[in-house]
Amino acid sequence: MGEPLAKTDAELVAAAAGGSQSAFRALYRAYARPVFWLAHGLLGDTADAEDVMQETFLVAWRRLPQLDLASDSLLPWLVTICRFQSANRMRRQRRDREHTAAAMTETIPAAVDVEEQVIGSALAERVLAEVGTLSPLDQQIFRLCATEGYAYQAAAAELGVSHAVVRNRLSRVRTRLRTVIGSEGS
Repeated sequence: MGEPLAKTDAELVAAAAGGSQSAFRALYRAYARPVFWLAHGLLGDTADAEDVMQETFLVAWRRLPQLDLASDSLLPWLVTICRFQSANRMRRQRRDREHTAAAMTETIPAAVDVEEQVIGSALAERVLAEVGTLSPLDQQIFRLCATEGYAYQAAAAELGVSHAVVRNRLSRVRTRLRTVIGSEGS
């Protein structure tokens, strides 16, 4: 009638490490959703999360024979793989953005920098000075979101904080900078 159904993750891991596709399929079915939602939370994009989920299980399939399961659940190990795969994806996307931006600046003729014309150098120095007084975390959040164009979720993943922390702190920083700009303009 076939092999008996293994009930624990340890039994499924052992069977999958031995080449059992049905055991690996059972692990995949048990943990695909949590891995997908973790990747989605880190990346903020459904297509990227699906890709990272697949990459996570591919790495898991390859490494199962060497795995010594330390707990009752395979999920912590899969979460670790997923976090690394997500970080790799974010680094790859950042690199692609930089290369694309560099290629665009090579092909697009120089344009008038409106921001430089609008903001005087004294005001820009004041804003930079004000950013320098922020906490190190606030400075990093400002750099990632305001300067480098990161989405809140991507910045949160990069810094190891929650989406809400990034959103709230960046809002406070922007309010503080608007106050500085408003007082300089008066």
